[in-house]
Amino acid sequence: MEQGFENFKRLFSVREANELLPLMEECLGEVATRRDAMREKAPHLEPILAAAGANGGGKVGSEYGVEAYNLYLAIERIREEGVYLKDLDSGLLDFPHEREGRVVFLCWHPPEEEILYWHELDAGYPGRKPL
Repeated sequence: MEQGFENFKRLFSVREANELLPLMEECLGEVATRRDAMREKAPHLEPILAAAGANGGGKVGSEYGVEAYNLYLAIERIREEGVYLKDLDSGLLDFPHEREGRVVFLCWHPPEEEILYWHELDAGYPGRKPL
């Protein structure tokens, strides 16, 4: 199903998307930090969750909750720019873009230095084509 222009917060030119990459790299660094902290704490949660009804989750549960909230904030910072985080681990980002009268995604995958690819909305990473 083709999505129209109105379905996106904004459309990026290639130049605008490339200019936003330093901020996106900063945001992705924060995402990775928070994601890793949550993964480190996750194995310790099972006994805490089992006892949570009686003690509220304790220190580790609270720390995990703080990390989860901070991860949400880091992802939200990306989303507020109108960019789509497609993969939490690889940092794959899509930027809505107008190409030949339709909306497509400019696709950036770290450690690429600039945006060099695009794909149809429903094609995803495997459907990337050079600009």
